[in-house]
Amino acid sequence: MSDSIIDSLKNKVIEGNLITKEEAKELLSAPIDELCAAANEIREHFCGNGFDLCSITNAKCGKCSEDCKFCAQSAHYDTEVTYYSLKSGDEMTEEAVHNENQGILRFSLVTSGRSLSPKEIDSVCDSIREIKSKSMIEICVSIGITDVDSFRKLIDAGATRVHCNLETSARFFPSICSTHTYEDKIGTLKAARAAGLSICSGGIMGIGETENDRIDMAFTLRDLGVKSVPVNFLSPIKGTPLEHNRSLCDNDKRRIIAIYRFILPDAAIRLAGGRGLIADKGEGCFRAGANAAISGDMLTTSGITAATDIALIRSLGFVPKLSGQ
Repeated sequence: MSDSIIDSLKNKVIEGNLITKEEAKELLSAPIDELCAAANEIREHFCGNGFDLCSITNAKCGKCSEDCKFCAQSAHYDTEVTYYSLKSGDEMTEEAVHNENQGILRFSLVTSGRSLSPKEIDSVCDSIREIKSKSMIEICVSIGITDVDSFRKLIDAGATRVHCNLETSARFFPSICSTHTYEDKIGTLKAARAAGLSICSGGIMGIGETENDRIDMAFTLRDLGVKSVPVNFLSPIKGTPLEHNRSLCDNDKRRIIAIYRFILPDAAIRLAGGRGLIADKGEGCFRAGANAAISGDMLTTSGITAATDIALIRSLGFVPKLSGQ
């Protein structure tokens, strides 16, 4: 592909037009450095120098009824994850305050399982109220398949965002999970939006999907109006069906980020799980259009400290800033 095609599509996006799926596929063979530079120009045009940093807490761990093939917390697989029930409000508040003091802007409570019981929803609401009484940090929840009424309770408690990853394309999803459907996930995102919450959704790369699957998911996210898009790279975990999957190379990761920026020009494209596997800890991806990250540890794997992240993003000319809705 010639540089002129990259420039043509970049200019199309900057002029306020959306690229088509076929145009996005053309970028799969684009020269990587030129593609990343163009994607970064798109990021600068639509998003400026703001960089959204969030952190997560594994608020309930293990014994998950779902069979997602990448997940160490599934009860279907023999992994080394230790089960525990919901953390206390005091424990999550301490974590939230600590993260806020480190410069983190949003704190997400993530729970294992298909969904939470009404009693657990009430407990999460109590924890959010406790956090908000001692911190100004924004609160996100990632609690599985959930309905509008439960989301409204969480809003009343102080939550402002819901996270629910699509994980991959609609075509490939049945190959990685059989215990819930793609429609269940889309329904949860729509319920959260209907309740008045902003939505965060992305997926995992390197789970056996094709390049076209990655593009298809990005277009589904665009159609749903998602403005916060976590991009995870598989960390193969012993005991899961994907433990022997080969990790994507760093240039593949940069290409994914760059193409997502062309498709989702004004979104917060967020490096998430697996960033620690990248040789430069994500710097190349931040130069290719990414403008957000999960800082600190992931759910069952180690991450990168907030201090390290803040130093890196400032060296690249970013400033910490919450993303839009």
